[in-house]
Amino acid sequence: MKYLPKPLTIAGMLVIASITSSVWAASVTGVILEVQDVDSYTYVRVKTKEGETWAAVGKAPLKKGATVVIEDAMVMKNFESKALKKTFPTIIFGTLAGSAKNATDPHAGVAKVVDTAPIQVAKATGANARTVAEVATKGAELKDQQVQVRGKVVKFSPQIMGKNWIHLRDGSGSASDNSNDVLVTSSAKAQVGDVVTVTGVVRVDKDFGAGYVYKVLIEEAKLD
Repeated sequence: MKYLPKPLTIAGMLVIASITSSVWAASVTGVILEVQDVDSYTYVRVKTKEGETWAAVGKAPLKKGATVVIEDAMVMKNFESKALKKTFPTIIFGTLAGSAKNATDPHAGVAKVVDTAPIQVAKATGANARTVAEVATKGAELKDQQVQVRGKVVKFSPQIMGKNWIHLRDGSGSASDNSNDVLVTSSAKAQVGDVVTVTGVVRVDKDFGAGYVYKVLIEEAKLD
């Protein structure tokens, strides 16, 4: 039986994720079509640009017709809710944009985001050196090429589909078009706040399933 324990533990979350085949997405935006509350969660059926999907967030006073943004979204397949006595072929777990993280957050303790003063990190040196913004905006040009990027770790998520997921920023780019942040996957470990140089291969339009795609990321990365 696959169900979400209450309260949710990180170990339990990782076990469930491995069983149910989960994938991660940056964020999901949609209009609420249906709301169902249980003890610790609010389940919503939302209409997104990819179609309708169910999502679960920490319990919140959500109403039909409202537009929600779900951050740090994780897509889980064949998830069984004991409380609702229902199995969802696909469901998203995440946090509402702007909401405080707490014990019911599936990502609490797994990933931390640092909100600090503006970041300014010197660009890496060498023929393959790129800034975060260059990778984010020139993905098609850099596709399948090796690059070096120096930046500050602002988010670290361990062992997602067998890899550590690292978000880097160096002060380049803009938050308005997400060109200030790049996702890096690696077997190496890092801590939030570390300044590292990553060497990896640029991938574009990476599809992790359920209609969720990263436009640009760096894979197979080594950290220095």
